[in-house]
Amino acid sequence: MANSPQAKKRARQNERRFAINKARRSRIRTYLRKVEEAIASGDKDAAAVALRQAQPELMRGVTKGVLHKNTVARKLSRLSARVKAIGA
Repeated sequence: MANSPQAKKRARQNERRFAINKARRSRIRTYLRKVEEAIASGDKDAAAVALRQAQPELMRGVTKGVLHKNTVARKLSRLSARVKAIGA
């Protein structure tokens, strides 16, 4: 258990940051799920719209330190390739 005032403050900050990051991750996963569902339905227009909405959320996750930039780049690349392949 944290004993010094500094350690106690750090524990409070970590709890707050954990909650914020958890909400961000959840929000990002929701947008990714919407893209996946649109791809599964086979609707190219809906999938493209969902992907355009998901991109800024994913990039925001990078700037906020929730996700690594290469992870997001890989996810976006794979999703865009799958959206492009619909109806081809």
